[in-house]
Amino acid sequence: MRAVLCSKFEGADALELGEAPEPVPAADEVLIEVHAAAVSFMDKLMAEGGYQLRPELPYVPGTDAAGIVLQVGSEVIDFKPGDRVVGQMWHGSYAERAVTKHWKCAKVPESVDLTVASTVLHNYMTAYHALVQRCALRPGETLLVTGATGGVGLAAVDMGRMLGVRVLAGTGDTAKMSALQEAGADAVVNMREGDLRKQIQDLTDGNGLDVCFEMIGGDTFVKIARSMRWGGRITPIGFVSGEIPNLPMNLPLLKGFSVVGVFEGAWAEKFPSEAKDAADKIMNWIAEGELRPLIDRVLKLEDASEAFRSLNEREVIGRIVLQV
Repeated sequence: MRAVLCSKFEGADALELGEAPEPVPAADEVLIEVHAAAVSFMDKLMAEGGYQLRPELPYVPGTDAAGIVLQVGSEVIDFKPGDRVVGQMWHGSYAERAVTKHWKCAKVPESVDLTVASTVLHNYMTAYHALVQRCALRPGETLLVTGATGGVGLAAVDMGRMLGVRVLAGTGDTAKMSALQEAGADAVVNMREGDLRKQIQDLTDGNGLDVCFEMIGGDTFVKIARSMRWGGRITPIGFVSGEIPNLPMNLPLLKGFSVVGVFEGAWAEKFPSEAKDAADKIMNWIAEGELRPLIDRVLKLEDASEAFRSLNEREVIGRIVLQV
């Protein structure tokens, strides 16, 4: 079958269109005819060798695939051939066919386009697990999302808007600020210019943040930690800066806030029925128009390298999707 192959951990330059073996579903898996595959920062990081998971080379990148069920394993009872589904996997979606665990799939309502559906699970499951389950975000609280113009960041902005909180969206690109306001942010924080802590204090009337969905890491994480209010929750989602923060532990002690760990992929594997219920709930919210995923552009499967380069150049708002 046609697939994008990564032959070296060298990112965009190591991707090429080729032939991969046909995947065969195990007893608890679903085989999907892929119509659309979303491109994530995690996909790029893995292809560069910078992610904690390093697949055996060569491998097929891609974490999210939407399409039609072709075959199910003997233990699968909740899906059947012909179902419209979206599935999440560690890698393998940049191909004509892909397999994933049945509990990592969700049915796609007829009113939701498969291209849109392909952008949902990795983004919105991360936002849901972090904001709803781990941080127990409540209506009326103030949420800061850093790295807010990427797929996961925009999903967190969108989820916060739907949940009725005041959303502050952080970006270092002034050209993208209007897109964040259109996505539902109440205010935008400039992460590159001005005093970050002063901006947060001004936007919260000196009270600080209730929750931070933090994706930058490094010194940014520590600065925001100093801007949390009593009882706040800061959750490290990723380290786009390339630096893992060193947090002085007297800060949560003195300020009474919590550092809340979030690893959506591990949660989904440890609690599969809980994750499946969350995925179904998210798809229904999208079908009802409560959540509004943003697609940056749609490319051909063979243009995966271009997609990775656009991510490198920080040109993307939302998700790029590969049409298969």
